[in-house]
Amino acid sequence: MGKWATIGAVVLAVSLTLWARKEETLEELKARAESASVDDRPGLCIRIAEHQLDAADKLFLEGKPNEGHSALADVVSYSEKAGDAATQSGKKLKNTEIAVRKMSRKLHDVKHMVPFEDQGPVQDAIDHLEGVRTHLLAKMFGRGGK
Repeated sequence: MGKWATIGAVVLAVSLTLWARKEETLEELKARAESASVDDRPGLCIRIAEHQLDAADKLFLEGKPNEGHSALADVVSYSEKAGDAATQSGKKLKNTEIAVRKMSRKLHDVKHMVPFEDQGPVQDAIDHLEGVRTHLLAKMFGRGGK
């Protein structure tokens, strides 16, 4: 039983450490993404874009379209940064493409939930994300890219 008690204590300690770890703020993530190596940048930029997509969705639902548009701009910007970094490094292309595809799909859902006057900017964001995906797919399947 001593061996299992030790293993249990280690698992508990690791779990508590991970649980107690403070979640990074958006600004901290953005600062890390700017200074990260090209290999680490795609994942960080995708995290930021996903965070901002969730924020945009909530802001539009709360009737705050101006803040929603600002969050959408971050979704587009950081998705493009993730795509550029993945293309530059040649790594994490597939993961980045999958994440961008999921965000594009979610934006389709958001588009149908917002008032008509906000649908154009959401569609523009979808179009930008589809462009990022197209570029990533071209790079993955040997059709060049940048």
